Amino acid sequence: MATQALVRPALTGIWLPAPSPVPRARVWSGTPEIYFQKEIDNSRLVKVADRKRNREMAVFTAVLSVFFLLVMVYAWQHFSAVEYGYKIEALKSQSDNLSEMNRSLRLEEASLSDPQRIDGLARRMGLDSPQPGQVVRMEPSTSDSGPPVMARVSEIAVVTAGQ
Repeated sequence: MATQALVRPALTGIWLPAPSPVPRARVWSGTPEIYFQKEIDNSRLVKVADRKRNREMAVFTAVLSVFFLLVMVYAWQHFSAVEYGYKIEALKSQSDNLSEMNRSLRLEEASLSDPQRIDGLARRMGLDSPQPGQVVRMEPSTSDSGPPVMARVSEIAVVTAGQ
């Protein structure tokens, strides 16, 4: 008997029921489900108006409506804030792109307006440097310190080819 108690099968992780010496017959232990048809006549029943219950339901409905309204306002504000966040990020990205484009256009303008480049292009087209006295600079005179004068149209003198 002591040797039988010491010998145990190895644990395999699978549950196996102990074998029963006598096979058992299946027995139903539940209650049978039997339904009987019964005619119920509720035509004589009258609903009693309960004013206290109606008032409680009206208050409950009002409180629930206010709570629902507050939740909807909170959700609307939250989603608006998220949407504005996305718009702000898109505008920041667009601003960065425009700043980069502006920088590149200023660099291109500086390279195109380089006097050495313009001089080289002019020489390739056959142009020469201006002779002394050929260039007239239009600088404002310092003696004319009065208010600015608007340009006016004067009568135009028509010159014909025969004169």
